[in-house]
Amino acid sequence: MVNLLAAYADRPDPRSVAVVGNQPLPPDPQRAKAIDACDLVIRVNGFVVDKPGEEIVGSRTHVVVFNRAIRATPYVFQDYRKRLYLLVEPGRMHWEPEDVPGWWPADLGAVPVPNREVVLPLSDALGLPTRDEPTWSTTGTLAAWIARTSFPTAQLVLTGFSFIDNPDQTSWEHAAGDSCIVGPEHQIAAEGRLLDSWTKTGDTTLLR
Repeated sequence: MVNLLAAYADRPDPRSVAVVGNQPLPPDPQRAKAIDACDLVIRVNGFVVDKPGEEIVGSRTHVVVFNRAIRATPYVFQDYRKRLYLLVEPGRMHWEPEDVPGWWPADLGAVPVPNREVVLPLSDALGLPTRDEPTWSTTGTLAAWIARTSFPTAQLVLTGFSFIDNPDQTSWEHAAGDSCIVGPEHQIAAEGRLLDSWTKTGDTTLLR
């Protein structure tokens, strides 16, 4: 998967990778420029990008990490033939069906994220018993994990992860669409601790 990600980046050895979660954020020209300046920009699920004149989360997208419950936005499948779509399906280890929603492009060509090689190591890092119980990380944290483990020497830029500052929330807002509850399968306090620990290493920056 590393080679596949690199093929969509601006350079074959990305020196900077941005992972953009879906927390609503205020305008910030520096944040938007920092995201768009990265060699590889990864967005998550029903994401948004800046409209002309906006400076919030940038406009570039190389990779989309998403799940079957993705919420439609005008940007999700925009220019999809030019992007890499990584389908996460940890629920397949327990109850999730393999049906693909009919409204997705028929030729999307989404690549499944391997549970054994990617999802379970992240669950181990979070202390989650995913092998035995239906609990796993959010798609956003999985996207960050993919970025960090695929390009360990790259500068990682994280933004849009509300649970880093608010690990006790039971619902969350999205940059687009309605709010929803935090799924019972997630342990966002553990996820917040993991991502926050990366910011102490000097190679990960959190943009609020």
